[in-house]
Amino acid sequence: MNRISDIELLPKKVPIFPLTGAVLFPSTQLPLNIFEPRYVQMIDDALASPGRSIGMIQPNKPGEKSLKKVGCLGRISTFNEAEDNRYLITLSGTVRFEVAEELNTTTPYRQIIPSYKNFESDLAPQVVDSIDRSKLLALVKRYLENRKIMADWEIIKDTPTEQLINYSGILVPFTSEEKQLLLESKTIITRSHVLEALYQSYIFDSASEKSDQLH
Repeated sequence: MNRISDIELLPKKVPIFPLTGAVLFPSTQLPLNIFEPRYVQMIDDALASPGRSIGMIQPNKPGEKSLKKVGCLGRISTFNEAEDNRYLITLSGTVRFEVAEELNTTTPYRQIIPSYKNFESDLAPQVVDSIDRSKLLALVKRYLENRKIMADWEIIKDTPTEQLINYSGILVPFTSEEKQLLLESKTIITRSHVLEALYQSYIFDSASEKSDQLH
């Protein structure tokens, strides 16, 4: 099956979950706690559909109706019904999309027509051979040390390069704008460059703060 066929099999209409600070990347997993009634219904409806898909996307600003240009399609890969009519779900990232159109719907949740055409490469294996893995790991280590973030370094060290880059966008407490910058990076290579710049910026800022405290 070629990638064009894969694109054609993706949903033409997608329910969306707009959430500031939460991004999903292809080939990553994002756990979510769903409790708002409109989104509980969205999960009910998605689970009843063939692809079990929803779209993660950030609002332009918290509380704003307007949306960022790019989001990511996710498939509900696990779900548990919790007490108080909540869902604990895991979304598995499939492919990024641009919002082609927002639909007028009768559902309490929003739905869009997505365009996947600029992100067909998300469906193919990612080539990471040109990425300087040792440099990236060194930056991650310095960032964690400077921020005093506890993490299992053995697990990080053994994480495949693609996952190391994409999960940085999910797990590291970057700003919502910085996360969006990573999401919109065209390829895994450009995303790695943006990520390195972000890590360097935070490390530099942290070093400057320590220097200021010494004077």
